[in-house]
Amino acid sequence: MRTFITIWLGQIVSTIGSYMTVFALTIWVWQVTGSATALTLVGFFVQLPRLLITPFSGIIVDKFNRKQLMLLGDIVAFLCTLTIFLLHFTDRLELWHLYCVVAIYGGFGQIQTLAYSASIPLIVPKEQFTRAGSMSAAVNYASAILSPILAGSLYPIIGLGGIIAIDITTFAAGLITLIISRIPQPTLSESQNENPIKENIWQNLTFGFRYIFAKPPLLAMVIAFTFFALPNDIGKVLYNPLILARTGGDSQILGSVTTAAGIGGITGALLLSAWGGFKRKVDGMLVGFIGAGFFRALLCFTQMPSVWMFSMFCSTMHTPLFYSSSNAIWYAKVPSNLQGRVLAADQSIGIVISLLAPLIAGPLADKVFEPAMQPQGALAPIFGSIFGTGEGAGITLIYAVASIWMLMVGIGGYFFPTLRNVEKLLPDCDEPEQA
Repeated sequence: MRTFITIWLGQIVSTIGSYMTVFALTIWVWQVTGSATALTLVGFFVQLPRLLITPFSGIIVDKFNRKQLMLLGDIVAFLCTLTIFLLHFTDRLELWHLYCVVAIYGGFGQIQTLAYSASIPLIVPKEQFTRAGSMSAAVNYASAILSPILAGSLYPIIGLGGIIAIDITTFAAGLITLIISRIPQPTLSESQNENPIKENIWQNLTFGFRYIFAKPPLLAMVIAFTFFALPNDIGKVLYNPLILARTGGDSQILGSVTTAAGIGGITGALLLSAWGGFKRKVDGMLVGFIGAGFFRALLCFTQMPSVWMFSMFCSTMHTPLFYSSSNAIWYAKVPSNLQGRVLAADQSIGIVISLLAPLIAGPLADKVFEPAMQPQGALAPIFGSIFGTGEGAGITLIYAVASIWMLMVGIGGYFFPTLRNVEKLLPDCDEPEQA
């Protein structure tokens, strides 16, 4: 675990700076446009290149040095952040600049994320997979606690440019800890050693999907996560617009609710690290789905910031549980020398969902549900007494439907034996497997 912890510590520092920039850019985009669609398009342009590159990234991660790929991702992220800083410093930053830069960051970031994920089984003992997953989740949530507080307090003083400058300096921590860490490469199968390039490119690109479809329990995992991910991602892209619309653009309230979500996430990650999770990892995944959906739904039935904070705290406390439990199953059931391509296939489906979510959620909120939930709107007589009317009411209605959908996916998962018994139906993989 020593190598993992070294990299993990560097990630905490680097991610805090990155989250500060994300928070500041959210405020900047809202101030410039006041549009939910403009905010959701940032997520769209992050995900679009990931969709295109993910099938190739699986091949790259299985063929090339994973540490060097992770370093490349960090360097490109640094250059992207520097570009945003220079454009803002010269008063030339526009929305289309932001969309282009996040697209480049998204493409290289996907390779880095996949290389890191596929390396975890090589640097962490099998019995620690769930703990490693929860610690990785803690990085994001620790950043979500500190970043809104820091960025929300500093934004009125130093502005977007100052916050980006802080982010640039934090990249050093991530780079240094990664450089000094030794990350082993997986043992290649005989076929990979003999002929790593000659294999048909189409076979390589589709290998991960064919592997999943050949194993019904893994396919059941993918289907369950897909049905959960769509409403979850719709909620994610509408979360900031919902809070900002309900509060008249109050960045302090958004920061407080986001901080509460971060505290919930890191609390869940720490509890999971100490506990180790359910013996049956699939229980952790499904219970996490149920808890995340149930508590997120509470946010929709009030306009009290204190209840929003409680709702997001409890909801995100379940996020490390379902992610870490799911990842532990994949790490244990898929051989390390095939994980790049298999995990890339699984992530490709998730990226399609992440790509569709902003395309669905933004226009649906701005063009359909927001007008329909105005005082004289078509849906106001039906749902106005529950969610209120006016600005943000339509977004709240969409958010409520998405949250209940998440809850039902978790409950429904127990009614499918192939999913419920995934760990019994598939043996653990301790040795490289022929591709």
